[in-house]
Amino acid sequence: MIARPFLAALCAALGVFGAVPDAAAQSSTAAAVPDNATERRYGGWACNRGFRRTDETCTAVVIPPNAYLSSFGNDFECERLFRKQDGACVALLVPANAYPDDSSYGRGWRCEQGYKEIVGACVAVQVPANAYAVDSSLGNGWKCERGFRESAGRCNAVVVPANALLDSSGARWSCNRGYVQSAEECARVEVPANAYLNSAGTSWRCERGFRRTDDTCIALQVPSNGHIDFSGNDWTCDELYRRVEAGCIADPRRQ
Repeated sequence: MIARPFLAALCAALGVFGAVPDAAAQSSTAAAVPDNATERRYGGWACNRGFRRTDETCTAVVIPPNAYLSSFGNDFECERLFRKQDGACVALLVPANAYPDDSSYGRGWRCEQGYKEIVGACVAVQVPANAYAVDSSLGNGWKCERGFRESAGRCNAVVVPANALLDSSGARWSCNRGYVQSAEECARVEVPANAYLNSAGTSWRCERGFRRTDDTCIALQVPSNGHIDFSGNDWTCDELYRRVEAGCIADPRRQ
């Protein structure tokens, strides 16, 4: 049986056992982590919740009245209806005819519907006839009713011509299907024989087997060994034939 002292000496010589950490190095690492901090798994350290980093130390977060510790734990947030100011939480001053909007930026309040912010106050909006007040910090604080269009601070009626209707905006009009706008009117789309309205309803297309020529649809003259192509408005030659002027001739390169 091999003696233990011999095994220990052999293992040490082969490097099986790692070197014993230097006590001074361990002490130095521990000393690098300040009070109220925790060493990170992959190096360095972070202040504990309720403390913030100041140079190489962790100082306590001072929470003023009407505040609470933030979700990150290194700062404070003001309670509702209070705003940060010089390290304190100051009560939010909401003027008459306004309400708090719970935002952490800007004024912290918005004017009620029918009022508009002017120099920190909420002033009643002068709503013209055929309009209604809107809750908006932008624009003039009102919108024209459907069928009316804003012009020079007023709401003027939209004049809808025959064969037209108001569009989704309510302030403009568009022609019905089968009609096209011409100046301030809607003119009928004249569809010739052997044609149909396009998908938009503002023009027409020739049926399959016809070609548009000016304002009419002319039947295609398909030669022998030819057929109507995928568009339906022209023709092409069959396989093994090629197009020459108005006919199809055998293509010797494909025979």
